[in-house]
Amino acid sequence: MPAATEIRAVVFDLDGTMLNTEDIFEVAGQQLMSRRGLVMTDEIRRAMLGRRPVEAFSALKSLVHLPEPIEDLMRETKELFRALAEHSVAAMPGLHEVLQLTDQLQLPRAVATSSPQNYMQWLLQRTGLAERFVFTLAAEDVTHGKPHPEIYLTAASRLQIEPAQMLVLEDSETGTRAAAAAGAVVVSVPNRHTATGDFSMASLRISSLLDPQLHSILNARRFHLPAVTPRGF
Repeated sequence: MPAATEIRAVVFDLDGTMLNTEDIFEVAGQQLMSRRGLVMTDEIRRAMLGRRPVEAFSALKSLVHLPEPIEDLMRETKELFRALAEHSVAAMPGLHEVLQLTDQLQLPRAVATSSPQNYMQWLLQRTGLAERFVFTLAAEDVTHGKPHPEIYLTAASRLQIEPAQMLVLEDSETGTRAAAAAGAVVVSVPNRHTATGDFSMASLRISSLLDPQLHSILNARRFHLPAVTPRGF
């Protein structure tokens, strides 16, 4: 058995990992495209998933050649999303159990998202999660978005630990690549929107935050599975 890696903190991606926002964005995206006589395809979703808004909507424009400025598309989508999220945003299965377990273990937690700070704070306040993390990192806090490792390297620095001592929870290929390139222990939790991605660089792939393997790693504060060599991003 390879030498165990000590887990000293847990960092969460937001969309699709902590909250069901990918489901809401799917509907908002469909509405955005329908207004223009277009369809939100799997190709477009994959190009946008896990990226900062400007980068995501730049990909959208390049694929379907929309004439509107990126800022206008972002503003319209934000309005559609918030109207839907008011009544439908919810925690992903197992989130509260993982938060409770990390509370018991006194493991510090942080959020590292590609989404904007004001959007993240709105969601965390609305779901009662704002006070559950020692800090949050959002799109504005880094120069390079995921899949660049900057946000996870920044998180490790803020936590005053080595990246290899940080367990990262991600749902997308883009985020998984970012965390793996940073040298973190990456547990990927794909959902129906992201499951077709390449998660070969993940340290472990599970189906939900309820998976006993994740709880065992946290309880042991050790990661015993063979570590994946960090790849380029």
